[in-house]
Amino acid sequence: MSRSIELHSEQTLLQKILHIHWGLVLLIAVTAGIGLMALYSAAGGHMDPWASRQGARFLVGLGGMLVIALIDVRWWFRLAYPIYIMGFLMLLAVEIMGHIGMGAQRWINLGFIQLQPSELMKIAVVMALARYFHSVGPDDIRRITFLVPAAFLILAPVGLVLLQPDLGTSLMIVMAGVAVVFVAGAPLWLFLGGIAAGIVAAPVGWLFMHDYQKQRVLTFLHPESDPLGAGYHIMQSKIAIGSGGIEGKGFLNGSQSHLNFLPEKQTDFIFTLWVEEWGLLGGVFLLLLMGAIFLYGLAIALKCRHVFGRLLAFGLMVNFSLYVFINIAMVMGLIPVVGAPLPMISYGGTSMLAVLAGFGLMMSCSLHRDAKLVRM
Repeated sequence: MSRSIELHSEQTLLQKILHIHWGLVLLIAVTAGIGLMALYSAAGGHMDPWASRQGARFLVGLGGMLVIALIDVRWWFRLAYPIYIMGFLMLLAVEIMGHIGMGAQRWINLGFIQLQPSELMKIAVVMALARYFHSVGPDDIRRITFLVPAAFLILAPVGLVLLQPDLGTSLMIVMAGVAVVFVAGAPLWLFLGGIAAGIVAAPVGWLFMHDYQKQRVLTFLHPESDPLGAGYHIMQSKIAIGSGGIEGKGFLNGSQSHLNFLPEKQTDFIFTLWVEEWGLLGGVFLLLLMGAIFLYGLAIALKCRHVFGRLLAFGLMVNFSLYVFINIAMVMGLIPVVGAPLPMISYGGTSMLAVLAGFGLMMSCSLHRDAKLVRM
């Protein structure tokens, strides 16, 4: 067999459209609809400035997701490394000409959107790792020499993201990348050794952290020590979540958010706004939606017959799950505040488009789960 990738399609376009996971598309649409309701409420019952823009981005992203899903997964296999290189160059561009906002240099101004390359890099790293491990043999994966390139694929962009600085995104790229390496079959002792090394190196890492990052950790440990300063965000978030009770205060009736006690209610703390208005029941319903999406992604990964699709779908689902876990744990005070958005709920163009592109790739893996991908 030729070492090039066979790129013919066994399915017609109509067959592909019929076989798209429309149940997953419905779950995504319902989740995004909840996000639009929350943004509408955050603006005091107005579509502007957030809900209208977010709705337009969702429609564009939804169309892009379906197009990505219909494209043969072998094209995504071939494009995995070029997309990674493009993402890496965009991160370099951020260092040279990036837009500065809220004390960080993370965006490129394209005129119609503030593009955040680190969000796209979360997908690009998973794609590159999936292609790499598809191309090496199962026995090779257990050799340290074959894991060095994988470590480089993870750590090179992480170094640039740390310079922005963006510790939260850096950690998510590392965790999603490590998850792919683990599922690919790397030895367990390597991960246990890495965890032990991380614990030992933690005091050294503390010395290199920015002052505001150290403050976030100290605030996480003792939020009551400065309730009107560093601990204000998380204290108000806990008050808002607790005041929602079982059934919530009702749509558009969240006093903590509408009286502006709750900061960043349209982005990082939007789950708090949702729970204040819809209570414990609303929060559980949203978590069940996210859980159903996770199970869809896991099923896609397990049914895929080629290593590339299996690792790609799994890595993207881990990425999505990390978004959800870190954001909700953060606003509940279970982990330090790291600035992670809630996928498809928080206001943000690049985050929304990146998540939908990831779902499109997962669906492409599902539609072409029997495709023959040659190692190269």
